[in-house]
Amino acid sequence: MQTALVLLAIGASFLISASVGLGGSLLMVPTLVLALGAHEGVALAALLLGCNNILKVAAYRKTIPWRSVFLVVALLSVGAMVGAVALVHAPEPVIVVVVLAMFLATLAIERFGWEMGRLAFGPVLAFASGAMSGFSGTSGPLKGAAIRNLGLDRGHFVGAASIASLAGDLTKTAVYAQAQLLGPNALIIAAAVIPLMVLGTLTGFRLNRRVGERGFTLLFWSVMAGYSARLVFGVM
Repeated sequence: MQTALVLLAIGASFLISASVGLGGSLLMVPTLVLALGAHEGVALAALLLGCNNILKVAAYRKTIPWRSVFLVVALLSVGAMVGAVALVHAPEPVIVVVVLAMFLATLAIERFGWEMGRLAFGPVLAFASGAMSGFSGTSGPLKGAAIRNLGLDRGHFVGAASIASLAGDLTKTAVYAQAQLLGPNALIIAAAVIPLMVLGTLTGFRLNRRVGERGFTLLFWSVMAGYSARLVFGVM
């Protein structure tokens, strides 16, 4: 039963990630941490999401805005490398307050259309999302907010999120692999979920193509709300 639930959560993570561009870690990280422990769970989540992002990049290759997302990818990757060092000494409640404040600021910028806010806020969010991801295994709403500030349509948004997520996950996986955090159980799970990875990516890609911009916006902010709720409950 436990194995079935873990596989179900992993499959749902792939579907969410492929349809919205991000959000897979919302389910996958806590599931694998409970099943394997904190270190191996976070490391395996990075590996699986990184592999899934390779499929997503292939699926959305025609809608990846390389120029628009280059700075986000670069800053996110740097943030992922220094995240553990930068955030490990910070109290969890402080991190949560900062993340939620940035999330609310992004929501306000989108609502009122403050273009200068988008340009200035995006790079900060990109670096912070990488740092947060390197520390906890998930960037929370920061990565989504950073890419949302680029003002892309749903197809280009998911393309941008896929390449940004791939860069961050590969960076984290390299660090975790060097630290030998992945055991034999993790590799068995990775091999077992390859069909789920393919199915989730294809299904998410089709879902993204079928929903309109309004539907995609609803999906996006639902994932962001889920991230925020997880952060809040994590420190209560």
